[in-house]
Amino acid sequence: MLSETKSRVDQLTSQAGHPITALRFEGDISSASADAVRGSYQSLPKERAKFLLLDFTKVDYINSSGIALVIHVLMEASNSGQAVSIFGLSQHFTKVFTMVGISKYARIFLNETDALAKL
Repeated sequence: MLSETKSRVDQLTSQAGHPITALRFEGDISSASADAVRGSYQSLPKERAKFLLLDFTKVDYINSSGIALVIHVLMEASNSGQAVSIFGLSQHFTKVFTMVGISKYARIFLNETDALAKL
């Protein structure tokens, strides 16, 4: 059985001084996660959230429907002129995200420290 998806928003600052909006996900990401994934993204003030950081550190499982939700968020962000980075993926999901083309829409980092150093 899939565990409920939770999300929260944090405000961070990159090493270069850019304001970063982090969406932190927890649990499993599937079709039942639309509110947690798309809803949390859509609630962000787009004019202030120019740099997004998606945190998958506490995500155990992502199925194909969950990947589709992530892709939808990335496409919306791209259309809004937002730069998106991702970190905290397992080695397996890093490979999957790269195979399905997510790396075209978002930079993938190993951890939060690496991401904040490059943004």
